[in-house]
Amino acid sequence: MDFHDPRGVFVGRDMGGREHAIGADLLRHHAAGTGDRLGWRGDEPLAPGADAPALLFHSEVYAELGWYLPNIFGNLHARQEWEFFHPMRVGERVLTRSTVVERYRKRDRDYVVNEVLITDRDGRWLQRSRTHQSFLAEDGRGSGFAVDRDREKRSDRNFRVGEGDGPDLEPIERAITQEMCDAFSGPGRNYHNDREMALALGFPDVVVQGMMSICFVSELMTRAFGEGWHRGGKLDLRLVNVVWGSDVLRVRGRAREEFPEGDKTRVVCDAWCEKPDGVKTLVGTASALR
Repeated sequence: MDFHDPRGVFVGRDMGGREHAIGADLLRHHAAGTGDRLGWRGDEPLAPGADAPALLFHSEVYAELGWYLPNIFGNLHARQEWEFFHPMRVGERVLTRSTVVERYRKRDRDYVVNEVLITDRDGRWLQRSRTHQSFLAEDGRGSGFAVDRDREKRSDRNFRVGEGDGPDLEPIERAITQEMCDAFSGPGRNYHNDREMALALGFPDVVVQGMMSICFVSELMTRAFGEGWHRGGKLDLRLVNVVWGSDVLRVRGRAREEFPEGDKTRVVCDAWCEKPDGVKTLVGTASALR
């Protein structure tokens, strides 16, 4: 007899994996969903052998949703961790594997953590990520919206970040469009690209997929550190306020500290995304080697 219900969501549950070829179609899709043109040279995707965008497989964790809890009303991407060990290369094939590695509860939400490991075909680790997804407890649904537009204005939704005196990274500004949401979270209708679906899950408007903002931070770090991001980058980000469809985001970073790591120097940066009125949607740290 199995110790766990094989249909349950338990630590250690193997969610399977997939094999991917890194080709031009993937690079086009990534650029359409994020606005990131680092995978391109002029009007053409990068040639075989070039480093692919670090978060090309940003949503691999969502390829199979058997790790979700039953109550998906109001579920949110809460935190994201990522480590990069070696670049993924255009023209190569990679393998992914997904495993439930943690469960915990905070206040009225249950959290499930899914780790995705990406390797090359010889088993070399390329990157590892941990996605913290939060779900309302069964008795916490209540009535009305799970999260409304007014929540981000509350005093407890103000977050201080980037107060160090290190140099600023060159910021990125992105206006979220319906086309980006469709490319990033489609092709099917869901609460990340369709308002009716968002209403059904307790939100007043399209909830832009949290991974899109994570990709913006990765682009920020790639532009600042290049190979030092692909070969040793780390991030730990909390998604603290919802990004709604048609929002404009400014993606920012500021160096906070640096210290020796082997023959390189690790530069730790505060990283955040904010709306034009200063509302922070994502806060945390990202570091790279120099």
